[in-house]
Amino acid sequence: MKLSRSSGILLHPTSLPGPHGSGDLGASAYHFVDWLVKAGQKLWQILPLGGIGPGNSPYMSSSAFAGNLLLIDLNELAERGWLEAADVKPDTGTAAAFSDERLNFSAVVPWRMARLELAAKRFADNASSHEKAEFAQFEISQADWLPDYALFMTLNDVHGWKDWSDWPVELAQRQPQALQAAREQHAPQVAFWTFCQWCFFRQWHKLKAYANKNGVKIVGDAPIFIAYQSAEVWARQDLFELDANGKAQVVAGVPPDFFSATGQRWGNPLYRWSAHQSDGFAWWIQRILRTFELVDMVRIDHFRGFADYWEIPADEPTAIHGRWKTGPGAALFDAIHEQLGDLPIIAEDLGIITPAVNDLRRQFNLPGMRILHFAFGGDTFDNGNAYLPHNYEANTAVYTGTHDNNTTQGWWQEASATERLHVAAYLLFDAEHASNIHWKLIAAACASVADIAIHPLQDVLGLGGDCRMNLPGVGEGYWEWRFSWQQVQPQHAQQLAELCQLYRR
Repeated sequence: MKLSRSSGILLHPTSLPGPHGSGDLGASAYHFVDWLVKAGQKLWQILPLGGIGPGNSPYMSSSAFAGNLLLIDLNELAERGWLEAADVKPDTGTAAAFSDERLNFSAVVPWRMARLELAAKRFADNASSHEKAEFAQFEISQADWLPDYALFMTLNDVHGWKDWSDWPVELAQRQPQALQAAREQHAPQVAFWTFCQWCFFRQWHKLKAYANKNGVKIVGDAPIFIAYQSAEVWARQDLFELDANGKAQVVAGVPPDFFSATGQRWGNPLYRWSAHQSDGFAWWIQRILRTFELVDMVRIDHFRGFADYWEIPADEPTAIHGRWKTGPGAALFDAIHEQLGDLPIIAEDLGIITPAVNDLRRQFNLPGMRILHFAFGGDTFDNGNAYLPHNYEANTAVYTGTHDNNTTQGWWQEASATERLHVAAYLLFDAEHASNIHWKLIAAACASVADIAIHPLQDVLGLGGDCRMNLPGVGEGYWEWRFSWQQVQPQHAQQLAELCQLYRR
C-alpha cells in the first residue's frame, strides 16, 4: 500500500509519565497525543500491546490478541467507582519503589494487579445494569479468543505458571469436560481476566479515537512468532510444530552472524504452515484483523520468516545447529489480501535479507525498513550501503534507530573513528563538534525520500545509552525506560514541526 509522506515518534505507552510506576492509558497518553500534534507528527509507533513475558519483553506475550494489563489506567477505574481514592495512591514504601525514570517491574506488577483484582470484585458486586450489558457485549464481540485466554491465564495461576503441557493431561489436551469443569470451578478468576481485558479495550479504543480525531495514526507491532506459554498455542496446538504431548519439537531463532557467534535462540514454537494453509490461513487472517482493530498501521516483526525461517531443534541450547526452512511466502499474503484487502503493513526486513525476502515484500508493495545507525559501519566508506539515504526508495520507513538499537547519542559514543568520519562527511558537519548528532540524524531521516520517518523519543530528547529500550540477547534489565514531562522542552516540538514543514511531512 502506498503510504503518505509523514513523520512520527516511537514510544511505548509504558514509557509515559504517570503516578503508578509505569506509563498507562491515562492522562499522560492524551497529553502525548497533544504534544505529537504540536510537533507536526502524524504517527505514534508503539511496541506490541500484549502482556509482557520472560525478561518483561512485550514480544513474548501470553496472548497474540489480549492487551497488557499494566497499561490499564487505574484512575479511570476509580472514576467508575470500582476503586477508592486511597486504593490508587501508593503508600510511602510503594511510592519509594516506583521511579519516574525506570519501570520497576517487581514493584509495579504486584501493586497494579492487586488493584485490578479489587476493581474486578467491586464491579462484580456493584455493577449497574448498563455496565453489565456493556461487559456482556464485549464478551460476545471477542468470543473467538477471549474465553480461551481467560481460562488459560486462570489455569496458569492455578498451576504455578508451569508449561501448559505439564498441566494435568485432560487440561493440556483440552478435553471438553475438563475445560468446562475448570471454568465452573474457577469462575471468579476467569471473570477477573475477562474484566481486565474489557477495561484495557475500553480505554485503548478511547485513546485511539482521540489520536485519530487529532490527525495521529497509531502504528502497531505484530511479532511473527508467539510465545509457547500463550493461550493461542495451547488452544490451537494443531497449528504449531508440537509433539503428541504438546512439547515443541523445533523452535525459532536466527543463525550465527556478525553480531553473535552462536546466533539467537528465541525459543518460540514454529508454525505448522501446512496446517495453516489447509484452512486458508484462517488463524492468521483473524490475527491481522484483530490487530487492525487496535491500530491504524502494523509493523510485522521478522518479516523474512515468511520467506524462510531458521529452525532449531528444541533440545539445542544455541542457534548454531539449525537449518533454513521455506515459509508460506505469497500464499499467506494472498489469503490476507483476499479477505481483508490492501492493508498498511510495514515489513521489518532487517538483518541478512535474501532476494526471496525482497521479492515477497515488493510483490505486495510493502514498505521495508531502513536504520540510519546501520548506514555508516565498517572500516571503509561504503556508499552502496542500503541504509544510506541516497539508496532509499520512496516506499520505505526510515528510523534513526529502533527499540533494539542504542539511542543515537549512545550509538555515537560507541562509534569508531572511521564511522564518525563517514557520518560527518555524509551529513556535512565537523565530527569533533557533534553534540547535536541526534538532530543531524533526525533531519537526515526527514529529508530522505522515504515516505515514513520515525524517531524514538529518546533521540528527540538527546538522551544517552542508559535510556535505550532493549539490548537484544540480554534477558534482564531492559524495557524499563521512562521519561518525565520536565525533560520535554518547547524547542523539541518546535524543531520537529519545522523539519516536517521543511521536508513536506
